[in-house]
Amino acid sequence: MEHRYLGNSGLKISEITYGNWLTHGSQVENDVATECVHAALDAGITTFDTADTYANTIAEQVLGDALKGQRRESLEIFTKVYFPTGPKGPNDTGLSRKHIRESIDASLIRLGTDYVDLYQAHRYDYETPLEETMQAFAQVVNQGKALYIGVSEWSAEQLREGHALATQLGIQLISNQPQYSALWRVIEDEVVPASRELGISQIVWSPVAQGVLTGKYKPGAELPSGSRATDAAGGADMIGSWLRDEVLIGVQKLQPIADENELTMAQLAVAWVLQNDNVAAAIIGASRPAQVAENVKASGVRLSPETLAAIDDAIGDLAERDASKTASSSPKRRLA
Repeated sequence: MEHRYLGNSGLKISEITYGNWLTHGSQVENDVATECVHAALDAGITTFDTADTYANTIAEQVLGDALKGQRRESLEIFTKVYFPTGPKGPNDTGLSRKHIRESIDASLIRLGTDYVDLYQAHRYDYETPLEETMQAFAQVVNQGKALYIGVSEWSAEQLREGHALATQLGIQLISNQPQYSALWRVIEDEVVPASRELGISQIVWSPVAQGVLTGKYKPGAELPSGSRATDAAGGADMIGSWLRDEVLIGVQKLQPIADENELTMAQLAVAWVLQNDNVAAAIIGASRPAQVAENVKASGVRLSPETLAAIDDAIGDLAERDASKTASSSPKRRLA
């Protein structure tokens, strides 16, 4: 497992990071979740990403339980704050000082740790002054409850404003967590250049496009039983936009490219995002340990310029590149 520096900091994280969105506390039983975490540890993954909103706080608890007994100093544990939790009252969401202060304390209890390595704003909060949010994050860092601050799905301008305030407050905003894959490239034109300028890395989620880039969804065929596309609890909603025949036909063109590089299609997809030098890590999830063992093999893979060009030719205009999609991912009003 290779490690990369996170932003303009001295913190190194595993370039394959284990995340438990959509799985722990919902899709898989706790004992299987624990097996997946242990498989990640066995594979050399040291970085684990979660959020208080995943399974309405249960995912944090499951991850904390799974990591019990591990040497804390050898791990990098990330969590997030913004979306509704608990009974979802008017102050159980957003990036207000109140919600951040209460959320970090509750997350630390569930995770069974005194601090998180990275505390992330899960989205941009249009209803809270950015100054209030960054002051609250600074307090979290100054209290030793988080070492660094990150964000998720912030636009280039939001990153610039947040980074400037963080610098004034003496804290480090070092990461952004956007969706990124060969099919979803909206960060390339604006977010990545701004991030390079500011010393911010990307920790990307959904590098296999909700599973579509694994090639298991075939054009004109029935959806595989037990797949995310058949998950009525939320997975099907996320993947639905990719299940168009023209997309699935394009994805099938990646199979010979993967074969030529002696990779599975999932490994090719994860390796592809890691070719971007602004990406510090690709987040993988798993519903069984074997998936972890497969995907970690993307670590250290170097794809040739010819291979990257062949992937571009196969995907073509199917990839989403509209930079405005980043800003639109944050709700204009808090969700309750």
